[in-house]
Amino acid sequence: MVDVSGKPVTRRVAEASCRVLLSPQTVIRLANLPKGDAFAVARLAGIQASKRTGDLIPLAHPLPLDQVEIEIVPVPEGVAIRSRVVATARTGAEMEALTACSVAALALYDMVKSVERGAVVTDLRLESKSGGKSGDYRRGAAQR
Repeated sequence: MVDVSGKPVTRRVAEASCRVLLSPQTVIRLANLPKGDAFAVARLAGIQASKRTGDLIPLAHPLPLDQVEIEIVPVPEGVAIRSRVVATARTGAEMEALTACSVAALALYDMVKSVERGAVVTDLRLESKSGGKSGDYRRGAAQR
């Protein structure tokens, strides 16, 4: 791991997103699947995963998280998942936000696989980050 002991503790915010491609018939059923409410399960999985990022990503520092938000919304091609992670720490929360999105998407996939085998998790990316020495980052229109 990189030595971050010399860095100041600052407020770090990171946002990430991804999509799960699903048929309209499956999207309509997401709150009432054989396994239960896919929205609730995916949201909790994303939050739980963000808190375990240091255990999942070998060189990621474990961070004390101040806040984690997971938003899952239907879109024409399936669902969009967005995470926002806030931490007061010496290093950024980008990996926590990306992990939250990816595991939320995997949990949603697990919930729908019995009714739609062709679900696709796609477009995992960092949308923005703030705090720290490297400054702010916001994905621009040219990067989409």
